[in-house]
Amino acid sequence: MADNKDRSALRSLVSEVVAGLDSLTHRELNPAFEQLGLPPVPGDAGSKRERIKLSLSQVPDAELPHVTQLILEHGHVHVSPSRRYQLEDLLWEEDAPGEISRKIRRELARALDLSDLVQHHDGFLGLLERFWIAEESGLSFEELEAFLLNGMRLVTKRDLIERHVFRNPGDWSTEDLFENLGVFTARDARFARFLEGLVSADVLLDERLQERIVSTVNRHLQAAGLELRVTGNDGGYPLFTLVPTQLHGSRRPKNIIFASFTKPDIRFRSSVDNDIEIVGGNSDDTLVYDREIPIEGLRWQDLHAWWQDTREINGKTQARGDLYQRLLKSLPVNSEGQKNFFIAYHQILGPSPEDPALLPEVWLHWDHRTVQERGPEALLRSRMDFLLLLPHGQRVVLEIDGSQHYTRDRGRTPDTTKYADMVAADRDLKLRGYEVFRFGHDELRLFDDAQALLRQFLPDMFRRFRVSI
Repeated sequence: MADNKDRSALRSLVSEVVAGLDSLTHRELNPAFEQLGLPPVPGDAGSKRERIKLSLSQVPDAELPHVTQLILEHGHVHVSPSRRYQLEDLLWEEDAPGEISRKIRRELARALDLSDLVQHHDGFLGLLERFWIAEESGLSFEELEAFLLNGMRLVTKRDLIERHVFRNPGDWSTEDLFENLGVFTARDARFARFLEGLVSADVLLDERLQERIVSTVNRHLQAAGLELRVTGNDGGYPLFTLVPTQLHGSRRPKNIIFASFTKPDIRFRSSVDNDIEIVGGNSDDTLVYDREIPIEGLRWQDLHAWWQDTREINGKTQARGDLYQRLLKSLPVNSEGQKNFFIAYHQILGPSPEDPALLPEVWLHWDHRTVQERGPEALLRSRMDFLLLLPHGQRVVLEIDGSQHYTRDRGRTPDTTKYADMVAADRDLKLRGYEVFRFGHDELRLFDDAQALLRQFLPDMFRRFRVSI
């Protein structure tokens, strides 16, 4: 599953920025490269400029966003405010939640009372500086020199905001402010992040005010198929993220049945409360996660805590190791690709306690009758290879397809009926709010290949679903 995104514009801009590393000495270059995620280059590989160019050329396109983020975070190379905005726009556009037209933005601005937004001076001004206010004047050197010779000081955007928003309230409306900042013409991803910041606890210090402004914003975003939704908390205040409204129909899962060795024998303890139990055989043959899924999604720390509590294990480290071995044991013995996927996922992510938990062999449908007993109404596609329950109610299915998915007679004969059933099941999943990603078994047959593939795929996938890892 190759990364085919065109990042030529980002690469060109990064090249211009890292050229500033030539102010360092030859000895200082490789440590700086390491800090910025760039490959080291021997000191005898040419001039400093040639070494910088060679290092960047060795960075694959899939890793370029990571390098860009490190450039923005570290101070090894000067990045002007305007250049920072350009890099951010290129970096963020890959996970923009959706298009937000100028009409929607302008109507939204007219609906917002500026006096509500500016109650916390430092928080509001800090937000504007983060997204809109560059300190550069945009004047030529000759024009700047003329100002200095005449003893004049340039009037900045910050000056205008202080004057028309804070010192003389009522001079500007929210629409006036947005116009002067360039909010109406900014890229969608920047505008989306700005809205999230606008309703954050750093800017609005009252939860009721947060909820009222979010309600106003969401009324106008409906036309774009977007909404601000609570996805966590920030010091006790709600934390809002802009997400597609199509995710709104996803209910929080209950009774996740996974990692089973055989088809489970299930019965209801209470059909009213949807409480189930596994009966017959060894109850440990099937795992049932029956705790509430947090709004942040199901993370390893949630799964580890559940395992430690239900298995009465004293130490967290022992619980993590014990659960890992139990999940690994549930993978099909005839699917080396599925095993490599699971192990590579853990090695690449750590796993960090706050990263999404990878659930293997998850039961999607369950029918106590067999296909022969049920006939054409039988529920097919009973299990998913892997499931991720991400923030905002997002559900991601990861399937490893061997030849049994599209052939019969042990891979000797193509089977169009099997293939048709598979794509029909995918359509059904997508209509029910799942995202499905398929991998060919041969892509994962060798562990080194699986690890290399996931190092490219996982950051892109999580970026798309706006999950920090």
